[in-house]
Amino acid sequence: MRIDKVMTQPVVSVHLDDNLKTVKDIFDQGRFHHLLVVENNVLLGVISDRDLLKAISPNIGTVNERAKDEASLNKKVHQIMSRKPICLPPSADVYEAIHLFNHNKVSCIPIVSEERVPLGIVSWRDIFRVIEARHTLKQANLKSSNNQPE
Repeated sequence: MRIDKVMTQPVVSVHLDDNLKTVKDIFDQGRFHHLLVVENNVLLGVISDRDLLKAISPNIGTVNERAKDEASLNKKVHQIMSRKPICLPPSADVYEAIHLFNHNKVSCIPIVSEERVPLGIVSWRDIFRVIEARHTLKQANLKSSNNQPE
């Protein structure tokens, strides 16, 4: 199966000079764990929710929050992003993504055009969904074929 059939789109992106408050707000409102960093519509990096949590004060949003804690939200995206992310073209096979997940410490793979324009993003959860759907379909087909009169 081609990766473009599995990828999540549209992608949500931020820019190099966006601050971490913007990133936090996006993660707080979304149901995803990765943002792509783009400049002039070209992929430059990735930020995960874990990257954000490591970069900001744990006191943010608590009764212990102080001005210095809130100041950690003023850091810029380019200060914490992962640079040169491992990417795949939309024509790649799902098994290429599985190989990359198994042999690299990545939790998402941006899907990009030849010009490195982001087209989608794939996480290991997306891969698991495909495997589960295929298994469920196979089980349903086996069950229906076993119930067929001869």
